[in-house]
Amino acid sequence: MDHESSPRRTSLTAPDVVVAGAGLIGLVTAWRAARLGLRVGVVSPEEPGTASGVAAGMLAPATEATFGEEPLMRFGITSRDRYPSFLNELAEDTDVSPGYRTKGTLQVAFDTDDMAVLTELRDLRDRLGLRTERLTSRECRRLEPALAPSVRGGILAPDDHSVDPRRLTAALRSACLRHGVAFIPERVAEVVLADGTVRGVRLTDGTTVPAGQVVLAAGTWTSQIGGLPTGTVPVLRPVKGQLLRLRTPTGEDPIVSRTVRGLVRGSPVYLVPRDDGEVIVGATQEEMGHDTRLTVGGVWEVLRDARELVPGVAELEIAETCVGLRPGSPDNEPLLGPTGVAGLHLAVGHFRHGVLFTPATGDVMAQALTTGSLPEYARRFDAARHFGATA
Repeated sequence: MDHESSPRRTSLTAPDVVVAGAGLIGLVTAWRAARLGLRVGVVSPEEPGTASGVAAGMLAPATEATFGEEPLMRFGITSRDRYPSFLNELAEDTDVSPGYRTKGTLQVAFDTDDMAVLTELRDLRDRLGLRTERLTSRECRRLEPALAPSVRGGILAPDDHSVDPRRLTAALRSACLRHGVAFIPERVAEVVLADGTVRGVRLTDGTTVPAGQVVLAAGTWTSQIGGLPTGTVPVLRPVKGQLLRLRTPTGEDPIVSRTVRGLVRGSPVYLVPRDDGEVIVGATQEEMGHDTRLTVGGVWEVLRDARELVPGVAELEIAETCVGLRPGSPDNEPLLGPTGVAGLHLAVGHFRHGVLFTPATGDVMAQALTTGSLPEYARRFDAARHFGATA
């Protein structure tokens, strides 16, 4: 049975937990909490700019590995490796397929300098225990014949997979409804406190919803929720991403069969195929506040680099243009679990790793909501680590 949600408001009568935000992080938190027997309500408006709806869906710690981000990548590896069992659990509660693909990721270099960058990361991947294989230009084109002959070589990461975030969002929402999670299409205006303890939330329509615990998982808008002592929620900066959804002509094979990530004169670009023949091409990284405008420059930049790597993208149809805002914390690491306010939790700041971190975040938040503590592997991301800091 498909438990897809309807647009009408559902009851939020005295939940144990209110989750502000219905992206992947908010939904996985609500689902895991409801599975443990908690009564859960999710409050979120439908609005542009949410990261989950436009993300590419790469589960790629090997090809995301960056010097200085080793702890973050270890968390990513934990979450990536959790995906198969996580999706099996999700399948128990919904028949909505999340579009999970396991053909691996091919990371390629456009020129010699780009190849040098990929080579420098080899030691880091080895330290993290990530399985990769260096390939020649010819070997890359054997795997993906549409690659440009000028590609210098690449790295195959067989364990870096992908998922369709829109379908995963639909699956989690369906699973939430299966466990009685209530949804209300409003925004949380403020958290209601009494004697320094959470008592619930007040919505933008003036409604007060009582609850013993509140989870703020509203992405870049989390910092705008009121009612809290200064510094409880660090300022989250929106990092704009522009990307394209391209459509393969009917009857033709997809232009790439696996995720292809590339460096083109130092600029990153990716192509992520979907089961329905679409290919996601992206994405820019721009710090421009809550600006969700699609720009000529952003689209041109993405298409220019994609065409250098895979010339055939020029023949594909543009099915959709997308803009999303990634939530960046002050240190670019997630903020998870209890804060300095009793009963208040954060599940924000996932930046460009929200889809990858979804299973692990669900595990972490389930433990936080039932025990008040974080598992050892997530304590670095304690939400209270910035408590009292100001912008």
